[in-house]
Amino acid sequence: MAHHPSQGTTQRPAQANRRSLAGRIPSPGFETFGGIFGFIYTFLAGNVLMAFANAPLVLCLALVADPAAAWPFFLALSVTIPPSLAGLFAAFQALHDDGAAAKPVASFLRGYRRGFRRSAPLGVAAIAVLLFLGVDLVIVQSMPAAALLVPVIAAAAAATVSVTVMAIAGVVLLPAAGLKDLLKAALYLAVRRWYLSLAMLVLLGIIASAALLQPVLGVALAPAPLLFVVWSNASYAFSAALQTAN
Repeated sequence: MAHHPSQGTTQRPAQANRRSLAGRIPSPGFETFGGIFGFIYTFLAGNVLMAFANAPLVLCLALVADPAAAWPFFLALSVTIPPSLAGLFAAFQALHDDGAAAKPVASFLRGYRRGFRRSAPLGVAAIAVLLFLGVDLVIVQSMPAAALLVPVIAAAAAATVSVTVMAIAGVVLLPAAGLKDLLKAALYLAVRRWYLSLAMLVLLGIIASAALLQPVLGVALAPAPLLFVVWSNASYAFSAALQTAN
């Protein structure tokens, strides 16, 4: 059977188009896998470093059968979290800046050391406020006005956590800013970007629930990936505010 001459000429452009299209489709390369490994390594190292930095809290969570019954004790032990959070955020910042070349352990330790002077007082103040609000919550539950006061206390506690975490992110993002300026900016952003604050509280609640239900697995797996989302949202809020100001 004879082939029409135009069939060969139409097949060759089609094959050339397919080859051209295949050349434009990106294929996974070394940089892609290096970036994925950087994220995984940073998350694993971050979880381990957070566990070491908060060893008394993690150990007591693993040993005490009912941590909720001793909430003031565990809340006091949580005073070590803010400096370690500054270290973890510094590791995330290095991952953003350096990609696969980031060194999460060194970045965490550097961020912990540099941010301790400002993040530690933030942690002490936040724990003191939360202890005060927690005691008030226990007291007002037996009062006639409990239906009105309990939501107010819960909202104040949520605002305290949101502003504190946002300010700790500011410690890493704005290393030259003073503590008072960071608190003002964190309060403004927590209210201005209320939806990010709400998402932050949900993620922190998941981390706390995982740590209470399964202390070992919860601390080993949950914190870093979820805190990376918290960090990303806080970084976006600060960068958007700075762009608007400029």
